[in-house]
Amino acid sequence: MNDDGQAEDAMGRPKGVRRLVVLEVVFVLVLVAGVALWSVPGALVLGGVLGVLACERALADRRVPGEGRGGEAAGGERQ
Repeated sequence: MNDDGQAEDAMGRPKGVRRLVVLEVVFVLVLVAGVALWSVPGALVLGGVLGVLACERALADRRVPGEGRGGEAAGGERQ
């Protein structure tokens, strides 16, 4: 349970977020299947691009504790 009284999953996100992610995955699978009915190579390219985007999104969700925004990568200085 979080401060708002909502149940959380193993990653600490509210349960509603997990349902939204499942809905997004189903939508993307239906989209890729629809494109595959029209063009198999197009569906493979689309699936590859969407897979890379999904991996980037998953890695962005893993924030390092203690790291603030605008660190060295953004040109800021550490104090």
